[in-house]
Amino acid sequence: MALPLLDYKPTTQNQRVRSFGAADQNEDTPYIYRLEDAADDSDMQQVIWAAYRQVFSEHQILKFNRQPALESQLKNRVITVRDFVRGLALSERFYSQVVSVNDNYRLVDITLRRLLGRKAYNQDETIAWSIVIATKGFDGFVDALLDSEEYTNAFGDYTVPYQRKRMGNRDEGRPFNLVTPRYGEEFRDKVGTTKTDWRFVVEKFYSRKFQERMLSEGDPRKYRDMAAAVGAKGNYAQTLRANDIDYLNKVPYRGRR
Repeated sequence: MALPLLDYKPTTQNQRVRSFGAADQNEDTPYIYRLEDAADDSDMQQVIWAAYRQVFSEHQILKFNRQPALESQLKNRVITVRDFVRGLALSERFYSQVVSVNDNYRLVDITLRRLLGRKAYNQDETIAWSIVIATKGFDGFVDALLDSEEYTNAFGDYTVPYQRKRMGNRDEGRPFNLVTPRYGEEFRDKVGTTKTDWRFVVEKFYSRKFQERMLSEGDPRKYRDMAAAVGAKGNYAQTLRANDIDYLNKVPYRGRR
């Protein structure tokens, strides 16, 4: 028996502000793509690519991520935009690019941004949805989001999801759903990314520790730190030059008895 979704509610003012809408149109207002507005093939392609950008994020729109069968069904109006988004989120490409490289907590954060257009309200919501993943699997989690009342009220069957919640801090200047990295910092060390990513390799190459490790055996430069650590610390012979000696003070004054 699946556990019911735990109760949660917004706890910050950032999540209580009005959503983007017609009343506050400005340069930051997202363009909304609707299937009913697609009058020709060009408009349909824009709807399709908007869905790819939303689900896969800007930096993951690659040719091998495309789903031709789903695109064909959407073009022929066999499926709705909600079904198309569901198919993208449940595709093998999305699983390998996002699901398999993140833990449940971060997966909840990413998926809420991509499918509901907002961040998690708080840690309580993150925990609640992570339990859904643990009990129903990722497929059940996606179905729960796309079939939820929130998704239906916000997007319905024919609108591509978009960022609909404004955040108050200055770090939210860009759409957060489009700039989410593929995986978190904890995953890099787990899979050895720090050993293969060229940025880490270059940084490592120029480090002193790495350069010393590349020196041949017996090279005295390998033992600089050790020599400095075990070096004798005592009174060294003073360096004294003839010019530094005051000879007048060394000669006794003969008039004194």
